[in-house]
Formats: sequence, structure tokens, C-alpha cells
Amino acid sequence: MVAPATPSYLKWSQTAITFDQSDHPAHIATAGRQALVVDPVVEGTRLTKVLMDGGSGLNILYAETLKGMGIPMSKLSASSMSFHGVIPGKKAHSLGQIALDVVFGDSKNYRKEKLTFEVVDFQSAYHAILGRPAYARFMARPCYVYLKMKMPGPKGVITVTGNRQKAEECFQKGSRIADAQMAVVELQEYQKNADPSDLLRSKKPATDSAFQSSGETKPVHIHPTDPEAAPTHISTTLDSK
Repeated sequence: MVAPATPSYLKWSQTAITFDQSDHPAHIATAGRQALVVDPVVEGTRLTKVLMDGGSGLNILYAETLKGMGIPMSKLSASSMSFHGVIPGKKAHSLGQIALDVVFGDSKNYRKEKLTFEVVDFQSAYHAILGRPAYARFMARPCYVYLKMKMPGPKGVITVTGNRQKAEECFQKGSRIADAQMAVVELQEYQKNADPSDLLRSKKPATDSAFQSSGETKPVHIHPTDPEAAPTHISTTLDSK
């Protein structure tokens, strides 16, 4: 009788994952400010702005990324997944699911696992988001102080170092996208609740804002050397000098 295959998680669990002084970078400006942004190979394409998000229960791939990878939308399978918190004030819907190979490591020691992604069509600073399903599949462990992630590999521990520059770029761009999205939501709410009659009443006729002379005026020549210059009209109550 053939012995049952050892589950992959039992095989990988034999590798201890630890962080120590050797992982510490030369300088940490603000520990915890930057997200863990990595660059795995996804279905043969190197994605340089992938967010490792342990707070997400989904792996997310953006439609623009899928297009850039040359994968047609026809490859998606149906999905009824919807979720909040991605677009402020709105429920986001998945365009569909797709299973893709994700590779971490290098030619000397690498891991390849197939992950299922929900494909969504909205703006993001990232190419993709790998959530808890990815962490669990790779049995990966992050360290947000060192901005590193480690996972067991066929030839020992694979260490993935986050890109601090990319993380900062994504942080700034993500803030701008969020501000723009909130501005749209706030405008929509304002338009929904505003009374058009209030807007009309707030508009004054152009003649109301024009200068209106009060009282009588008299012409006065104020040009110092040209007596033929056109006179200036001032109030009769003002001294000509």
C-alpha cells in the first residue's frame, strides 16, 4: 500500500522562521510607517508594487495590472464576492476570480504557489494585494520593523526584503487617490442633500455688485501737466484739491 503524501504545510513547518540582529537594517527612520511592499513574480511577470496585507482576507489583483500582464478578462471565472473599505462609502464588487502562480525567492532557492485572486476595477497605488490566504499558503512570517518577510523554501529560509522607496511612493499616491475618492463621495452627498432653491437665492444679480454712485458728482482735472486730459468725476462733497 502506498503511504499518503505528507501535506505541504507539515513539510514546510519543519523550517524554523526567526529574526535576529542580522536582519536589522543600518537605519530605521520611522518604524511601522511604511507598509511591506514586495516584488514577486506573478504568472511570469515581475510585479514591483505588491502590498503584503495581513489584515486582508483576500488576495486582490487590479484590472489594470491584469491588462498589463497580457491576461485577457475572459480568463476570469465568476465570483459573487463583494467587500467594503476599498472605495470610501461604497461596496466594491469583484469582476471575477483567477488562479495564478506566485513565486518568491531567486534561482537558488524559491517557492512557487498558486493563489486565487479577486480582480477589481478601481484605482490603486499597488499592482496587487496579498492577504492572509497568501501568508497561509506560503507559511510566511513578516517583520514590520525590518520590513522583511521570511518563508520556508526547498533549500532553507527565503528572505524577502520590502522596498522602502516603493512603499513611500505607494503611501503618497494612495493618499492622493483616497483624497480624490472622498472628494467625489462628498460632492455626491452634497448634491443629493442640497436644495437647488438655496443655490439660486445665493446668486446676486450682476448689477447688485457693480459700483453705484450716491449723490451728485462734479468734474475735476487732476492731471498735473495736461489741462486737456479728461476730467475725473468726484462727489460734490469732496474738496477738488
